[in-house]
Amino acid sequence: MTMPRRRPGRPRRDEARQTRETILAAATPLFAERGFDAVALREVAAVAGVDVATVAHHCGTKAELYDCCFARVFAAEREVLERAAASAAAAVGAGPERALAALHELVDVFVDFLEDRPETTGLWLRRWLEPHRHAELDERYATPLYRLVEELLTAAAAAGVLVEPAPHITVRSLVWAAHGHVVALAAGGAGASGARTAGAAGSPDQRASGARERREFRAFVHRFLDAMYRPAG
Repeated sequence: MTMPRRRPGRPRRDEARQTRETILAAATPLFAERGFDAVALREVAAVAGVDVATVAHHCGTKAELYDCCFARVFAAEREVLERAAASAAAAVGAGPERALAALHELVDVFVDFLEDRPETTGLWLRRWLEPHRHAELDERYATPLYRLVEELLTAAAAAGVLVEPAPHITVRSLVWAAHGHVVALAAGGAGASGARTAGAAGSPDQRASGARERREFRAFVHRFLDAMYRPAG
């Protein structure tokens, strides 16, 4: 059987996917650092090494490109959080101590993700500076993950393994605290991405400050969970 020939000049599917990922990898930190209005499609094209027409072809308008950047970080975050949440849900029936340990693991996964992907924090902080603009992004790319953890806490409370009257407040508070932690790392000059590796950028003082911030923040969130949910006695 003779296979149909590909039309001349038509990109292969994997090539198109790679080009789109290159564009999004260029656009995401630009939007995270400067916000929607301050980024031009020509800048994205220049960083990605393509022309503006290619950006438009793969990602549409600037608003659509902005949406795609949120979708990109959401997909990565959802993948790691859904695994951790599934493990935590399975632990609920094993009693309070195991359920609490699973919540600790879930928070560690979330903090690890933000430290490794600080552009996630940048995107959301820029978005939240204008709470009534691009609000639909919250419903698509934040609310599902908030709800995932809220439902986990609600199920644990219903099973009697913890007391949680306001899961939405708890989740929101931890999310904001974690984003603030990533900002503190960036403000200290140590950065976040790759900061747990020996080759992290920055001066020795900056690396030491970043390491201390990471230790102290982890200690805080674990104290917070223990204070909220560890059984008395």
